[in-house]
Amino acid sequence: MGWSLLGASSLLIGAVASFVLPIPKRALGMIMGFGTGVLVSAVAYELIEESIAVAIDPLAVGGGFAAGALVFYAGDELIDRRIAARGGAGASTGLAIVLGAVLDGIPESVVIGASLLTGDRASVAVIVAVFLSNIPEAIAASEQLMEGGWTRHGIVLLWSAVVITSTLAAGIGYVALESKSGDWIAAIQAFAAGAILTMLSDEMFPKAFEFVDRDKAVGLAVAFGFAVSAGLSFNS
Repeated sequence: MGWSLLGASSLLIGAVASFVLPIPKRALGMIMGFGTGVLVSAVAYELIEESIAVAIDPLAVGGGFAAGALVFYAGDELIDRRIAARGGAGASTGLAIVLGAVLDGIPESVVIGASLLTGDRASVAVIVAVFLSNIPEAIAASEQLMEGGWTRHGIVLLWSAVVITSTLAAGIGYVALESKSGDWIAAIQAFAAGAILTMLSDEMFPKAFEFVDRDKAVGLAVAFGFAVSAGLSFNS
């Protein structure tokens, strides 16, 4: 739970940064691009690769991935429909990114707890990668929520709830998965991968290009984010 709390705490750091730092749209787009690259790497090396390594049945990976994608898609559609009538497009995007953080962070925290059942130490590289990926997510979502009319107090409470839930999920994972097969862990990891990849495709990547006026430099930010996260994964 402590490791999970450390990784998730950067969500609050990102939120506070969005409050106190004047972030132009172009800079926000580059931040979102960097975060996209970090998360794509996390999906590839920390979630899918690891789920394949522990799975006994390949359907656990495919089924979990599809379930995560569908759950995010359904949740995103529900958010859009509820907020569209209020004219809060920014809030819609922000809440979609928050949803992606929840559907990624909670399963990852469950797996962090379950991984310690074998007596292994938590990987510092993994924790750093989670920490880094959360900051641009929180900055982007918080900026969009404020644009949609949310107060700073409400945003802090929202992210605090995500951090607390993720922390508790690590303890639940440690207890609930003690006697479960590798397929359970594989399915949970793949679920997170499906949710986060759908969120990146629907929200983070398009918005990053929109904020930089279609400047191709955002591609460099994505590549740099991927390289940083991949380097941490290979050294874990």
